[in-house]
Amino acid sequence: MTGPGTHAASRIDRVELHEFTYQVDGFGRDPHGALCCKPGGVEKVSAFCLVITTADGLRGEYCPMHSGKNPAIASQVAALAPRLIGQDAFAREGIWHALRWSQRHLGAIGLSAIDVCLWDLAGKAVGQPIARMLGGFRSRLPTYASTTHADRNGVLSSKEAFGDFAVQCRDLGYVGFKIHGWGEGDPREEAANVLHVRRAVGDGMALMIDPACTLRSFADALHVGRACEEAGYFWYEDPFQDMGTAPTAHRRLRELIRVPLLLTEHVRTLEAKVAWITEGATDFLRADPEYDGGITGTMKTAHLAEAFGLDLELHGAGPAQRHAMAAIRNTNFYELSLVAPGVRNPIPDIFACGYADEIGAVGADGCFPVPDGPGLGVTYDWEKITRMTTQRRSWPA
Repeated sequence: MTGPGTHAASRIDRVELHEFTYQVDGFGRDPHGALCCKPGGVEKVSAFCLVITTADGLRGEYCPMHSGKNPAIASQVAALAPRLIGQDAFAREGIWHALRWSQRHLGAIGLSAIDVCLWDLAGKAVGQPIARMLGGFRSRLPTYASTTHADRNGVLSSKEAFGDFAVQCRDLGYVGFKIHGWGEGDPREEAANVLHVRRAVGDGMALMIDPACTLRSFADALHVGRACEEAGYFWYEDPFQDMGTAPTAHRRLRELIRVPLLLTEHVRTLEAKVAWITEGATDFLRADPEYDGGITGTMKTAHLAEAFGLDLELHGAGPAQRHAMAAIRNTNFYELSLVAPGVRNPIPDIFACGYADEIGAVGADGCFPVPDGPGLGVTYDWEKITRMTTQRRSWPA
């Protein structure tokens, strides 16, 4: 991972992995294990924060925000961490390729947190936000409210509840609203919800639906897709139980409905996303700094989509997503996930600055800001993280 021209003084000399748990109130789990609202419920969620330091005192920090997959991701980070020692912290491209190769059988998800952490380190070293280093051209991000999964507990448990919440989000200023439906994947219930929410908010708000691969068959996906078509939805995402990995099936679906499809959230590696474009299987690509090789991998995917004239939509909320979106021309919305009426966003509350991904934090312009401090532009509350830490690993030990 090193070669001529490396920065000997900025070699990585320590990697720390702080794993912690935090409590979210008002939540339970749906039949698939996804977080959903449950009045009086309490869930423990796992998370981690990665720290990389260099011999000359540089420091990068990153805490992924998508808590559900964090235990598996942390294990991959731990496997890769020893390989970072002695490497040039600024040689992100070389590190990216080497670590990707070493986890080629695993989708290289652990590489993502490492890459973002190295971008944070580099930004702090030069006193610039990552967005500016990427050539960012905007500081305000149009945002859609992305719901928690539907529940049977009296919160987002009916089409009327979804309609009321969509109106609330519209009135707060959100320019879009995305439904995550019920785990049972009943196409009639999902289609009725699609149509009702459109009637509730009117024509001025972008609407999306993500069944999260719960619809059981192609026929079910087609049924819901036709409702999306009738209601003028902005996109239809990951409909059925191929787990969003079968381009041929989605090309056939795309031939039968006139609502744009958004796929590839579950497709790992840059090259694997190409077939979705060449087969005409999706209208939008998906990428996520937490799953798709960090900021480096996300930008590669954005440029891939741009070369084919497609838009790329970023998955999830977080500082890394905001900085990447600031520098991507061919994208439309920031996803504020996962929100519901009466509860706070079930992401770790670990910031000691003004950063927030909460439903009420949207601006009057329907946008969220891009942090303008060095690196990720956020300050973590290390006192709080330390109190919640369940395991701390470091390299060298």
